[in-house]
Amino acid sequence: MDASLNVLGGPLELCSAAPITGFFRNGCCDTGPYDHGVHTVCALMTDEFLALSKYLGNDLSTPRPEFGFAGLKAGDQWCLCAARFLQAHHEGAAPQVRLKATHRRTLDIVPLETLRLYAVDAD
Repeated sequence: MDASLNVLGGPLELCSAAPITGFFRNGCCDTGPYDHGVHTVCALMTDEFLALSKYLGNDLSTPRPEFGFAGLKAGDQWCLCAARFLQAHHEGAAPQVRLKATHRRTLDIVPLETLRLYAVDAD
């Protein structure tokens, strides 16, 4: 895994333990060389974002019990792919984010100024 620092330079905070999230399913938006999707943005799900994601081919709201996935609903926190977050921003459907739980590698894809537009935690 890459060093667990957030986009503000501090320690990466837990994104969600219920539902359990993260590429490593450790509750944090940690990343590493095998995380090709860069699941690093700690986002608060909205109905609008979930609908966009489903439309784009990644249905996050439908339960998939065979994978131990209950499906997400508005209000859940989830580690999103940085590129999908940026796409949602361009489409006007980006969810809010927790900067302190968003991995610094996100900044390779999404500018900090863009993330700050959706931040729910102060820095």
